[in-house]
Amino acid sequence: MTQFVLQARGLTKHYGHVVAMDNCDFDLRAGEILAVIGDNGAGKSTLIKALTGAVIPDSGEIMVNGEPVHFRSPLDARKAGIETVYQELGVAPALDITQNLYLGREQRRKGLLGTVFRKLDKSAMRQGSARQMADLGIRVQSIRQKVDTLSGGQRQAVAVARVAAWATSVVIMDEPTAALGVRETNQVLQLIERVRENGLPVVLISHNMPNVWQVADRIHIHRLGRRIAVVEPDSTTMEEAVAVMTGAKQPEALA
Repeated sequence: MTQFVLQARGLTKHYGHVVAMDNCDFDLRAGEILAVIGDNGAGKSTLIKALTGAVIPDSGEIMVNGEPVHFRSPLDARKAGIETVYQELGVAPALDITQNLYLGREQRRKGLLGTVFRKLDKSAMRQGSARQMADLGIRVQSIRQKVDTLSGGQRQAVAVARVAAWATSVVIMDEPTAALGVRETNQVLQLIERVRENGLPVVLISHNMPNVWQVADRIHIHRLGRRIAVVEPDSTTMEEAVAVMTGAKQPEALA
């Protein structure tokens, strides 16, 4: 029996007369990379924001590991083990790699030094950062290196490492290869595959079709605020999927 880690049924969201989500469904299986594609204005961002607690749907249901959840904020989604890498990255360039990985989750030292004097356990955080970077195969000169000294691809890798370190259910990546060169894009795609290999399913939102076909196990096609098809890259061409995505071809034509 297929295990679904994250699901949604009948999600609807209106902004005045604008329908951002229209009875939208979503399914993410354990251990897969699911790509979400759709034209600009299709409602992908609203769907992802609903799944991560940034938007509260007008109606519908979200389930994590089969259990209904009611996210009122991104913090609720994080408590459920859902972490997101946003297109804007959200790293702090003036801080080093360790400080970024533990940003907002700093570890205090044991005993009175931590509870009373609120001293941080910098050694433990550096060790944890080194392990996390090594597990994902991310190479940097030092974990004490300031993020603003890193390349674009390395900064993206730090953002991915942070969410992978704290996620227990799902990692969501919003356009993770935007504005990256070819070499750095390939590095991030390999990183996405390593996150999946380490046991976390990944939702990848991307406009880059070759990237999607390179790493995705399944592809969720979004149009006019709802899921209109789910295809597999082995049995559907990019041209066919784009035709359905833009309305030039009906979803039934993919069967």
